[in-house]
Amino acid sequence: MLFEESHLTDHELLLAADGELTPTRTAHLSGCWSCRVRKQEIDNAIGEFVRFHRDTLDPLLPSPAGPRALLKARLAEMAAASPPWWAWWPRMFAWRYGAAALLLAGALALSFRYWMPVLGFQAAARTVPVSFPEPSLTPGAVVTASREQVCKSEEPKNRAVPASLKRKVFEEYGIPNAEARAYEVDYLITPALGGADDIRNLWPQSYSSAVWNARVKDALEDRLRDLVCENNLDLVAAQRELSSDWIAAYRKYFHTDQPLESAP
Repeated sequence: MLFEESHLTDHELLLAADGELTPTRTAHLSGCWSCRVRKQEIDNAIGEFVRFHRDTLDPLLPSPAGPRALLKARLAEMAAASPPWWAWWPRMFAWRYGAAALLLAGALALSFRYWMPVLGFQAAARTVPVSFPEPSLTPGAVVTASREQVCKSEEPKNRAVPASLKRKVFEEYGIPNAEARAYEVDYLITPALGGADDIRNLWPQSYSSAVWNARVKDALEDRLRDLVCENNLDLVAAQRELSSDWIAAYRKYFHTDQPLESAP
């Protein structure tokens, strides 16, 4: 009875697998066939789980290269956006003249903020062109995952978005007064690849973005549709790559870190 009670518990066997078992219990393990067999069973179960994760789950996880590239592109765009001149001079004044200049700058800023609406000026809600969909606003939505239905469609290109829906998209992205000609209210997952006519699948993509603009994404959509219809790419995979990180997908399928000059 005492011998049975002295066997290692499963918790202790897991500690042994991690090399954290106490020396006394390790000595017991080395001399107890029952505990060693149980430990081998646990090791085998862990090995099966690791193989299942590697072979089945890991391929479903997005590559970290995509989010990393998206972050770098966002930082580059923010750095390229020059701040207005009046945002710098109070700071320069303060560096030179100290607390008095800071107080003066604060007073002027409050005055400027008061007189702007009186004089008919309004501050822009955004100063950086929208080049990336916000996942909380535009996660993407699909209406079909059938390759046959997509490839037999007579209207493969994006459909026109009603003006009322465009205004709603601009409002959600904080640019209610945006010029419509400066943006393409774009489908994150293009209808040419089964994307839905749903506001969760729409976002305002800037035409003026220096690098990753609407025309670049259009080229990617054409490439993905060709691959899907040639049966060289699964439709669901194409939809997932567009919705998760379209810039990473462009780099993957065009084999380049920057948009091609020939992109429309």
